Amino acid sequence: MCTTCGCNHGEIRIEGSAEEARSRPDHHGHGSNAHGHTHTGSHHSSHDHDHHGDSHAGPAAGAPFPSGEAARSPNLVSIEQSILAKNKRFADENRSCWSELGILSLNLVSSPGAGKTSLLVKTLEALRAEMPLWVIEGDQETSNDADRIRQTGVPAIQINTGRGCHLDAHAVGHATADLALRQHGILFIENVGNLVCPAGFDLGEAKRVVILSVTEGTDKPIKYPDAFAAADIMVLSKLDLLPHVDFDASTAIDLAKRVNPTIRVVRTTVTAEGGIDEWLQWLRSMLREAVAAQAAHLENRLATVRSRLSSL
Repeated sequence: MCTTCGCNHGEIRIEGSAEEARSRPDHHGHGSNAHGHTHTGSHHSSHDHDHHGDSHAGPAAGAPFPSGEAARSPNLVSIEQSILAKNKRFADENRSCWSELGILSLNLVSSPGAGKTSLLVKTLEALRAEMPLWVIEGDQETSNDADRIRQTGVPAIQINTGRGCHLDAHAVGHATADLALRQHGILFIENVGNLVCPAGFDLGEAKRVVILSVTEGTDKPIKYPDAFAAADIMVLSKLDLLPHVDFDASTAIDLAKRVNPTIRVVRTTVTAEGGIDEWLQWLRSMLREAVAAQAAHLENRLATVRSRLSSL
């Protein structure tokens, strides 16, 4: 049971591995490929959190309890904190692995139909000749989006969450083990279409991207503030439809900045020539930062080794 929304994950299915693995810390192994997870073939990870002992949803950690029965259940917060702490440990492992390779990892969140996959396809087509690219697709069912991504020639792994409404760091870590990650590329993680629960689950990403289309309400950033507060960049998509919809782009941007004053905003349309150029420039600059950080980390490690050797 997801403590953020109360959804029952049921069975998470990850393409590309054969071993069945329960979603618990002692199965988060590190023995193969870049991420270190040991499995092959078709992976089915039962991820309903039963092993954590939770069977209900609680308020966000630290939030006031509602009145009534929940107010008499002080264990709600401690259970949620425990689950999110376990997810954070997996996320930190993912982040460490990806940063060691100089990989830019991105968590893409949005409402259903905001244009994540269309933007991603255009992005992959534009960048695939420049750098290694990989995609993890999160959906409740079907492999439609992963199949669409693979048509670009970029490797993709599908994670089906069943009744679950978000990806978690454990499932993502296992999925990357089948993607043959290597240095200096971009890993795109397309989360399940939902602006609520994905905001509460760190996947280990370096940057979080929230996509808002002009076909949605102008007030989305203040109706779903957590998703925008947690994002590094907001992509305003489907600008070609702006003349045909009741959407105030300037107000939407102002509301996003009210929630998150540091959020960057780029405007995109996948139907026009140059319609995603600003987005592509941002991706290239973020990858350069990831590679530079990797180089600095390696240099610091080398300096530590030299210092120890000189003291012998």
